[in-house]
Amino acid sequence: MTFSIKKNYNLSRIGELKLSHGIVQTPNFMPVGTYGVVKGLSSDVLKSIGCQIKLANTFHLWLSPGLEIIKKHKDLHNFTNWDKPILTDSGGFQVFSLSKLSKVTKEGVYFRSPINGDRCFLSPEKSMEIQTVLGSDIAMIFDECLPYTTDIDATKKSMELSNYWAYKSKKSFGNSANKLFGIIQGGFHFDLRKESLKALNEIGFDGYALGGLSVGESKKEMYEIVNSIAPLMPIDRPRYLMGVGTPLDILEAVKSGIDLFDCVIPTRNARNGFLYTTKGIVKIRNSKYAIDIDPVDESCECYTCNNFTKSFLHYLQKRKEMLGAQLNTIHNLSFYLDLMKKIRSSIQENSFNTLHETFKLNYSNHDKI
Repeated sequence: MTFSIKKNYNLSRIGELKLSHGIVQTPNFMPVGTYGVVKGLSSDVLKSIGCQIKLANTFHLWLSPGLEIIKKHKDLHNFTNWDKPILTDSGGFQVFSLSKLSKVTKEGVYFRSPINGDRCFLSPEKSMEIQTVLGSDIAMIFDECLPYTTDIDATKKSMELSNYWAYKSKKSFGNSANKLFGIIQGGFHFDLRKESLKALNEIGFDGYALGGLSVGESKKEMYEIVNSIAPLMPIDRPRYLMGVGTPLDILEAVKSGIDLFDCVIPTRNARNGFLYTTKGIVKIRNSKYAIDIDPVDESCECYTCNNFTKSFLHYLQKRKEMLGAQLNTIHNLSFYLDLMKKIRSSIQENSFNTLHETFKLNYSNHDKI
């Protein structure tokens, strides 16, 4: 992996990330393929809308289809017919979501499989083994994610555990040709975040991520952490904001120097009929769209907007047709990826602040979720 910064505009920057399976232009957004695939979309469709890298879920792929099947295909790229880069999370967030079924120890986490109830154990070493089998271009350290309401003492203890797991992850990952990112934890306490970052810097990683956000906090609290910590992250390494977020979240984080994003919002909301446009969110199930023969977004050049009306998409959504979910997903991901292209262009042209302010002004959310 090599990461080079091509242009700075205040704290925001455009860069080029060279990985084993291709080049990623940053800032960039990674569509989420929990089980290795983005729901409803083939690899060819993903490529056609400009996807350069996707995210897959270590935890879920470990449980299904399992490592033996992945090994038979050599890696996740071959299994899913995707020849571009893949980033895999470590499973830490999934353990957090299964907190009622899990027990955290210094060595790792014991939990019951949500699939069949089997007793499982996930550790830094096991997470690295899984991600190596998957052939991840970028693997993430195993960490612990906490609820928003966790007090400072418990947060500090958890942060120290995550730092220890970061060390164990790095040691287990070894000299892989692929790359490993550290994850900054510490909840909503600035000093703990700085302490976590310092410890990760001492271990040394190929990139650094901000984790433990978008877990119930307010936008103001999230932005305060991003705006204060992102500029402190190593300037010569990729900076990744995990699990965030809305178009406005992305613009705010790019302003602070973040390079990579992922979130289930555009794909999950697409399946539920919430479509992103430059003027806000279109709730396509609303009855007013039954006779609306305009495209979802007249400024959008995606396959969906070029070929279908809001009326047709409303009909598909009401009928619960699979095609509706596919077309909606194509549009939402096209919108997100096009926004990233506009962000990169605006940084190149020294006009990012104008893009940011204009987008916020026009993005009126006339149909809020």
